[in-house]
Amino acid sequence: MKLKMIFVLGLVFGMMSCSTVADYCPVTASDNDLVFPDLAQSWDEGIPLGNATVGALVWEKDSALRFSLDRVDLWDLRPVDSLSGNNYRFAWVKEHIRKGDYRPVQKKFDEPYDRMPAPSKIPGAALEFPLAKLGKPVQVHLYLNNALCEVTWANGTKMQTFVHASEPVGWFVFKNLTTELEPVLVTPQYKKEGSSSEASPVSGQDLQRLGYEQGSVIRKGNELVYHQKGYGDFSYDVVVKWKRQGNTLYGTWSITSSLSGDQAEGEISSAMLRGLSKDYKAHLGYWKHYWAQSSVSLPDSILQKQYYNEMYKFGSATRENSYPISLQAVWTADNGKLPPWKGDYHHDLNTQLSYWPAYVGNHLSEGLGYLNTLWNQRDTYKHYTRQYFETEGMNVPGVCTLTGEPMGGWIQYAMSQTTGAWLAQHFYLHWKYSADKDFLKERAYPFLKDVAVYMEQNSFVDSKGFRRLEFSSSPEIYDNSLQAWFKDMTNYDLSLMYFLFGAGAEMANELGIKTEAEHWSKLKSQLPDFDLDHDGSLTFAKGFPYNASHRHFSHALAIHPLGIIDWSDGEKSQRIIRATLKKMNDYGPDYWTGYTYSWFANMQARAFNGEEAAKALRTFAECFCLKNTFHANGDQSASGKSNFTYRPFTLEGNFAFAAGIHEMLLQSHTGVIRVFPAIPASWKNVSFNNLRAMGGFLVSAALEDGEFVRLEIYSEKGGRLAVFSPFKHQVVEYDTQPGSRIDLTVDK
Repeated sequence: MKLKMIFVLGLVFGMMSCSTVADYCPVTASDNDLVFPDLAQSWDEGIPLGNATVGALVWEKDSALRFSLDRVDLWDLRPVDSLSGNNYRFAWVKEHIRKGDYRPVQKKFDEPYDRMPAPSKIPGAALEFPLAKLGKPVQVHLYLNNALCEVTWANGTKMQTFVHASEPVGWFVFKNLTTELEPVLVTPQYKKEGSSSEASPVSGQDLQRLGYEQGSVIRKGNELVYHQKGYGDFSYDVVVKWKRQGNTLYGTWSITSSLSGDQAEGEISSAMLRGLSKDYKAHLGYWKHYWAQSSVSLPDSILQKQYYNEMYKFGSATRENSYPISLQAVWTADNGKLPPWKGDYHHDLNTQLSYWPAYVGNHLSEGLGYLNTLWNQRDTYKHYTRQYFETEGMNVPGVCTLTGEPMGGWIQYAMSQTTGAWLAQHFYLHWKYSADKDFLKERAYPFLKDVAVYMEQNSFVDSKGFRRLEFSSSPEIYDNSLQAWFKDMTNYDLSLMYFLFGAGAEMANELGIKTEAEHWSKLKSQLPDFDLDHDGSLTFAKGFPYNASHRHFSHALAIHPLGIIDWSDGEKSQRIIRATLKKMNDYGPDYWTGYTYSWFANMQARAFNGEEAAKALRTFAECFCLKNTFHANGDQSASGKSNFTYRPFTLEGNFAFAAGIHEMLLQSHTGVIRVFPAIPASWKNVSFNNLRAMGGFLVSAALEDGEFVRLEIYSEKGGRLAVFSPFKHQVVEYDTQPGSRIDLTVDK
């Protein structure tokens, strides 16, 4: 409560004090802020700022303070020529699988992704301020409450910068300057001699391979304008404008794309007209609301700090009316190369894990950026489905561009048969957590139904009466080889089909569409049982046990996040869960990445094992994150937590970490709300406010000295509430009205 009061007072003071255009805007520190003695020396360790549309990284390069500027829709969208023609059919792929001749498939679908530089996310530009006369900074501070970075020098000069929470602009202000200082706009080198011929999707290809003519920077007084032509009709603009008043320098920048209606010069003019004070006030208003949506207090300082930095990045990377979180979101590589894995949309886990925090974290509106894009791109997905799978209905490319077009790659996963089913789960989750029946009727069920129609036609019933796929896969087992196609159903594909048809039946029943509900139920009943090894652990497929360390828990999707095999189901399911988690531990983390640890924590929480969940999350935070908390895929600690040591950063591990904390604090996926279901025994003082449970319930709870002192539930939509009472040690039920509050603390 004290911390909240400090924040509110600081916000009010900030709104009052930032009264003129040149004022230095007040900030409110927290224990979770990032504070460093100097600027990062690498782009991927820079301080992240963003609003899901534009972003910046603050760091130092070649003795200059550098802002790496980015925008979500900076894309080279040239078509993939190989994804066309008569052979652009899954039937053609299956012919080659049957013949055991897979090389033509690899040449057509896999190799162009590695070889060709585009389609790809592309960088924007950089804004630099020479440090020669300022010297080295003495402190760099990211204020999470304010979403603002402050840099301090020994001579008293201070700089603050923030990306406006809701406008495509960024602001900077230098105070107490003792020397002349002006910004320099540095453009990406799309045209230069001696570019590398390396074609690696991990390290990134050189920008020169895109073939662009180099754009120019034009100065108009205290304004710099950069126009860059890209592929086809695409172009983007970067504009920066500044003013000097005494010893204060302030200015703003914008980056806009031809894919949007924004114009950078117009955005800059509007920002300067509004002024720093007004923009900062609006910026703080957004973040005040964002942080008020929910809060947690953990006794583990490492997990507490990492959690709040994850939720800060989530608030910086997603909005209802922007594109979804890609691999690096609005923080594209600023190293003269294309971003790792082209900065694209990977739907074999990356996007899915990135949105896990939206639900329990009570950030449903931010999560809608993902769902809105999936909904708006349905025509593209349906075209892809008709062309490649030759069915009605809809599947979604496993690897795709900003606009939803397939990009190829390892097609077992890049063009997986069940991608659409996993993405449909997010529509299902939004409905369950919001209890919004209109969303169910207008968005969730229509999206899922389209996927189910495709899946019915893409599968068949064999001679034994089981519905199956002719060939099945499991990300990313056996990479892009012929062996990656299984003749028996993988548990990965099977679990998604179980979910799809089961959720379809549940949704149709809720809407009163009984015939469709019965149809989906019938299809679900035709599915075979999950395959288990002799220890009772989930396998990849029949004859392929989990017998080696692997980064992707595709075989265990039924446990989490789908919850088809759940601890609450009883001893049979518990045996499967115990055996599966034990097998993962037994073979160890040699080939785990950071996101694997985050996912493992979620699974351990679902098994009510708080000690192991916290241990996995702590390993993630300490060993797989860069100094700015970005998730680097490999172990950065040299402590042997993985044989992978590379450091391309992606965001899904960060956001799965936050979801792991949520699973430890609150679970409701079984229809019964459980508070603190998976916390370590040593956590005697822990609390949370307004975490969201299924059914549209907001839950707040607290432990003090190991004893429950508070459990309150707010019902947004009304309806039946089932909660395990920590006071009565049993499930209690209530009929709630919209807007009602249940205080179980007093109802002991």
